[in-house]
Amino acid sequence: MTRLNAKPEAIDIDLKRSAVIVVDMQNAFAKKGGMLDLFGADISGADAVIQTNQLLLQAARKAGLEIIYLAMTYNPDLSNAGSPASPNYQKELGLRLMREKPELDGKLLIDGTWDWQIVDELRPQDDEVIIRKPRYSGFVGTDLDNYLRNRDIRYLFLTGITTNVCVESTGRDAFFAEYWPVLIEDAMNHTGPDFCSQATLWNFENIFGWVTDSKSVLQALEQK
Repeated sequence: MTRLNAKPEAIDIDLKRSAVIVVDMQNAFAKKGGMLDLFGADISGADAVIQTNQLLLQAARKAGLEIIYLAMTYNPDLSNAGSPASPNYQKELGLRLMREKPELDGKLLIDGTWDWQIVDELRPQDDEVIIRKPRYSGFVGTDLDNYLRNRDIRYLFLTGITTNVCVESTGRDAFFAEYWPVLIEDAMNHTGPDFCSQATLWNFENIFGWVTDSKSVLQALEQK
């Protein structure tokens, strides 16, 4: 076991049973011209998060950790997006923008489009999996749980965008499924006011898991 500096207290992590879950580091959420940018959200923090993820993933690969990418994904025919009776249809930003702006129809979070793709700086290696998810949580409508259990993975380092939506949703469901979720604070970017991120971090420090930073994770990986 490796001791990891974290909040609210340090924890022991079995790095042989750990994975890095890279949540929605897609053009949609991190790049100019992507969905969040088109919506008018502030994505100015995304570049720093990309750089932090680059360092983390390089170290994680060297240490032999599993790296799993999650990607918010809709089929071209939107068959997995939900009907008008679905709350996802009513609330999810990409679906709303495509309905409101006909010029964006078929271009936001649609499998294979530029908007959907993982940012070039964090492109998965050939042996790394991308799990497509049609809802905010990586555990809903996917085989993520089976994938992790088949590899005896119990400890999850979560990074990505956005802190208070897809990262938090995935981390909460991880806790409910008996995984150990650890949020890497400086490897995530939030949407909305800063208090949204602060609330997520408070929730995980006190209720759903742990919060750490990239420096602490890199130190732990060097021990391995």
